[in-house]
Amino acid sequence: MSILVIGGAGFIGRRMIPMLVNQGHQVVCADINFSLAAPILEPLGDKVRMVRCDVTQFDDVTRLVADVRPKTLINLSYFIGSDMPPHLATKLNVVGMDNCFEAARLFGVQHTVFASSLAVSGQQRHFGDRLVNEEDPKHGTLQYAVNKIFNEFQAQDYREKYGMTITCVRPANVTGPDKVDGSIDHVQCMVMPARGLPVSFPYADAMRCPIHVDDIAEVFARVAMKDKPKHTTYNSGGHCISMGALADIVRGYLPEAQITFENETGGKDASGNYLIDNSRAVEEFSLQYPPFEQRVRQIINTVRREEGLPEV
Repeated sequence: MSILVIGGAGFIGRRMIPMLVNQGHQVVCADINFSLAAPILEPLGDKVRMVRCDVTQFDDVTRLVADVRPKTLINLSYFIGSDMPPHLATKLNVVGMDNCFEAARLFGVQHTVFASSLAVSGQQRHFGDRLVNEEDPKHGTLQYAVNKIFNEFQAQDYREKYGMTITCVRPANVTGPDKVDGSIDHVQCMVMPARGLPVSFPYADAMRCPIHVDDIAEVFARVAMKDKPKHTTYNSGGHCISMGALADIVRGYLPEAQITFENETGGKDASGNYLIDNSRAVEEFSLQYPPFEQRVRQIINTVRREEGLPEV
C-alpha cells in the first residue's frame, strides 16, 4: 500500500514511518525539512522516498498527491503551541490541513488520517473527575486548541459533503527525549536531571497525561493501516500523573535529581484535560502501552547515552 506522510520528518513521523515500512508499505515522506529524520529514514532505502513539500501551499500539496496517488494520506504537519503569530498559525494549522483534505478529495485518496490534540477538550475542570471521551464538548480556547477544533469541524464537513473517510487521532501529552515544542514540562522533568542539571516547576500538583512518542507513533500507524475505522475520532490516552509524582519516578532512577517546585498545590485546577477515555482506540486497535515507569527510564537512558553518562 502506498502511504503519503506529510510532516513525516517531524517528532512523530520519523518514528511512525519505519513502523509502516516494517508492515510492507511503500512510504513517501513529505516535509519542508529532513535534517532530523534523514539518519532514521535513509537506511530504509527505496522503501521510503523523501520529497520536499510546503503544506501551506496548495499547489505543492496537490502536485504531490497527484504524483504519489496514495491510498492513505497522513498529515502530521502543524505547529504545536499557541504563541505563533495568528496569520502563520492559521496558514499552517488550518489552511495546511484543508489543503490535505481537498487534495485527498480531488485525487480520490481512500483514507486520510490527521493529528488533532487533547487540547480541544480544554481544562479538566469542565468535566470534573471523570474520563473525557471523544463525544464530549470541546472547551479549548487557546490558539492551538481552536485550530484543532476547526480541523475536526472541517473533517466532518468533508465527510458529510463528499463521503470521505477521514480519521482524527487526538494525542495526549506526547513525550520523548527530543521534544522541544508544546507541553514540555513533563519532558524537562526527565531530560534535565538525566543531564545532571537542576530544574524547577511552578506546581507539584499540575496534572499531565503523557504518552511516549513511540506509542503515539504506533497509534497513528495502526489507524492508518485500517481502511475504514469504526469511528471518526480516537483519543490516544496516556498515563495520568502529577508533576510531583513524575518527579518521584525520576528520583527513583536518579536519587540525586534536583527537581524542585515553587508550590505544592495550585496547579491541578488549571490543568488541561488529563483524565482521558481511550477505550475506542484500545479495543479496536488492540493497543497496549508499556508501563510508564519503563518509558521514563528509556528517556533518561537515551539522554544519558547522548551525554556520555552511565545508564541507570
